[in-house]
Amino acid sequence: MIPRSLHIVTGAAGVGKSTFAKSLAVQHAAALLDSDTVTEPVVQAGLTESGMSPEDRDSADYKRIFRDAVYECLFRTAAENLPHVSVVIVGPFTRELADSEWPEQLLKRFGIRPVIWFLTCEHEVRRKRIENRGNTRDQAKLTDWQQHLRLAPLTRPVFAVNEIDTSP
Repeated sequence: MIPRSLHIVTGAAGVGKSTFAKSLAVQHAAALLDSDTVTEPVVQAGLTESGMSPEDRDSADYKRIFRDAVYECLFRTAAENLPHVSVVIVGPFTRELADSEWPEQLLKRFGIRPVIWFLTCEHEVRRKRIENRGNTRDQAKLTDWQQHLRLAPLTRPVFAVNEIDTSP
């Protein structure tokens, strides 16, 4: 049997999660499950149908309606793939980083100990990266960057992780 691995890539918007995860997926010949890619069309349709902005990812309503479902999609897809290939999952996982039991919960769920990567970088580097990617979903963050920093503070993990500063 080929050894498999499960990698979780976390961090705030603009730290380089997707870029890092792509290289990790190549390195491990792994399936790449990025929350932005895997669930985006369904989330946008649901937001539009419910009368919300299809760009919303930060409101309390978005988090109440979609957050857990998005992560469950990633986890179910990972479970389908792990018997065959390694998997890299990408998402902020803000609430999970504050739960000291989360790595053990993942181990129980998947039968494999996850390697958790926590990416950080300087706030101004993040802001510049978010500007450069030009995603309309990020407009609210950029309109009032200081408010974004207050409402979406960096959640440092309460358990051991592989921490990488992606600042240049």
